[in-house]
Amino acid sequence: MIDNILCIKQITISTFLIFFFLIIVGTTENQLLGQDGNWTAPASADKVKNPYKGMEKATLAGKELYKLYCAICHGTKGKGDGIAGMAIKPRPSNFTKDIVQNQTDGAVFWKMTEGKAPMASYKETLTEEQRWQLVNFIRSLN
Repeated sequence: MIDNILCIKQITISTFLIFFFLIIVGTTENQLLGQDGNWTAPASADKVKNPYKGMEKATLAGKELYKLYCAICHGTKGKGDGIAGMAIKPRPSNFTKDIVQNQTDGAVFWKMTEGKAPMASYKETLTEEQRWQLVNFIRSLN
């Protein structure tokens, strides 16, 4: 009888550890990949040039837009750690990482324009100019 109880406890503990391990591995993989690890803009997006590149006024406007539309998920410093982003899978992109910063402005613009669940499309919400302003601000998070 005691042997049966010990065996059941061992199975329960083993099952819990396996379940816990699978949760941790799955969460870590999603956090590392996030949107930026498995989402590629089409090659045509790389050819699109940012008409506001280097314009400080556009970057400042982008900062204000970022606070309104992006920080809730991507965090105030762009690290993908916003309060609403904690519940999203895959996790929001960390804009400070090379995997984002090495993308062309056109690719970043395309992604915010088109969206990919859970990332919203901002094609109808923001003007083209506003989306470029956001690209400028995202670049400043480097």
